[in-house]
Amino acid sequence: MSLLVVGLSHRSAPVSVLERASLSADAQFKLLQDTVAAEPAAEAAVLATCNRIELYADVDKFHAGVAELSTLLAQHSGVGLEELTPYLYVHYEDRAVHHLFSVACGLDSMVVGEGQILGQIKDSLARAQELHTAGRLLNDLFQQALRVGKRAHSETGIDRAGQSLVTFGLEQLARGTDVQTWARGKKALVIGAGSMSSLAAATLARVGVAEVVVANRTLDRAERLAQILTDADDTDVSARAVPMESVPEELTRADVAVSCTGATGLVLTAEAVAAAVEGRTEAPVAFAEDAPGAEPAQRDVRPLPPTSVGTEEGCPLDLSAVQQSGFSVMGEAAVAGMDAATLEQHAAWATSAAVDRREAARRPETDAELITALAATAATVGRIPERRRPEPVAVPVRPEPVLFLLDLAMPRDVDAAAHRLAGVRLVDIESLAEASSPASDNRTPSAGPMAADVDQVRRIVSDEVAAFGAAQRAAHITPTVVALRAMAADVVANEIARLDGRLPGLDDKHRAEITQTVRRVVDKLLHAPTVRVKQLAAEPGGAGYADALRTLFDLDQETVASVSRAEDSTEKNRGPR
Repeated sequence: MSLLVVGLSHRSAPVSVLERASLSADAQFKLLQDTVAAEPAAEAAVLATCNRIELYADVDKFHAGVAELSTLLAQHSGVGLEELTPYLYVHYEDRAVHHLFSVACGLDSMVVGEGQILGQIKDSLARAQELHTAGRLLNDLFQQALRVGKRAHSETGIDRAGQSLVTFGLEQLARGTDVQTWARGKKALVIGAGSMSSLAAATLARVGVAEVVVANRTLDRAERLAQILTDADDTDVSARAVPMESVPEELTRADVAVSCTGATGLVLTAEAVAAAVEGRTEAPVAFAEDAPGAEPAQRDVRPLPPTSVGTEEGCPLDLSAVQQSGFSVMGEAAVAGMDAATLEQHAAWATSAAVDRREAARRPETDAELITALAATAATVGRIPERRRPEPVAVPVRPEPVLFLLDLAMPRDVDAAAHRLAGVRLVDIESLAEASSPASDNRTPSAGPMAADVDQVRRIVSDEVAAFGAAQRAAHITPTVVALRAMAADVVANEIARLDGRLPGLDDKHRAEITQTVRRVVDKLLHAPTVRVKQLAAEPGGAGYADALRTLFDLDQETVASVSRAEDSTEKNRGPR
């Protein structure tokens, strides 16, 4: 097994890079075709979601494989290789298996434990099967990943701890308010009718919105989704479908809009969002920094003290004011803001021993050498920067939002400038990434799963990786075993033919009995060695047993290789299942 994965995700790259590197459906197909056409790769699959782009391949050379896969990702994403490389990660063999299994269980998701990734892995496998780029290795790998993910969700509480990206996004829109309380009675607009949009529509219906309007470029898909929502037994939401041309009008009626399309450009510009809010409020909408009283905070810059204000000769400071503030007259805080000329005067004054040396001994920062060093800094930059905290500046309160936007698309559907529109609250992939960061203060309690559930899932992943590796190592020796049994069958056939020549009068009944006896003897002789060699080959470091078997029985290498090629061809031509 020579499994290699090269990719980038929300953990390795900023959302702005992920957005630019996102792959359309056509780009994914072309990437798969070019990967299997490249020399190091025999199989390929692409896993592309809103927060990850990963290329899996079966390669015969590690370094050449990494270089080729990285180059192909850069070419098809449109992001230059030099710019993309710092954000790429590489996993090989067992580490690559561990990575995909962790992804399938939701351990590597933006919202840990979410289950949507399983559908995305299934789609990736179907795409590779459709193009016949998935052979035995990737078929086995992705199918096992799906089983591992399902096992994690059924055997642990990861479902209770985790949640979908949609639910997490709605929690961020609600900002601490119970989502069902926040959503109750609202009118929702869902733009798109794919898997994520369908999940968003179902989630909105479940949390209690009064109406869901589905807009899609293909109207019949929107109508099917609206019908599913209407027919659902667990909700009484009103649902209808509209064409994409109706989005501006529907946006003026909606309280919350969720967008997740495959568009390469913006679906909602800032101007369109502002127009929708104006249509609701019948008042002009300003960007937040343009609103009255919303000027950016300014630092409290004190005027430089003139050189004549010192109460001691040669001192450029107003000593009474400085000493009342609790700063040393020779410390860095006291001289912050001075220009170079004033600071030099202050240094000369400090060095002249005009200051009480008892204070200098009491405060380590009052060393005259520090002042001299500061003077050199000031000569370079013009003045010593202010080091004290500025006075608090009142931040204007933004008006309560009248339109809530959730953008789950990559690249984004909603203009990021909508963040600054008064009366609008926008949550997109970038803000979700920030909110889900372990360092974020905005994480909701349900966003982080219980440690016990995560540990249990990790144990499942480790066990499954070991089992998969053993199965692959055992499968690696199967062509050799098949070739050995084929050689034994040829030996039996040749000996029976020789017997026919020596005993031409042998009747069919006795001939069949002799043939069966010889075959049983051969099978019994080969049974224990072949079973045992499969067991040994499944253990770590067991790859050499296939070579030993070929050497001991003088098996033709080309015969073994032809069995392997036949198996891989069967897997690649299997198609979607």
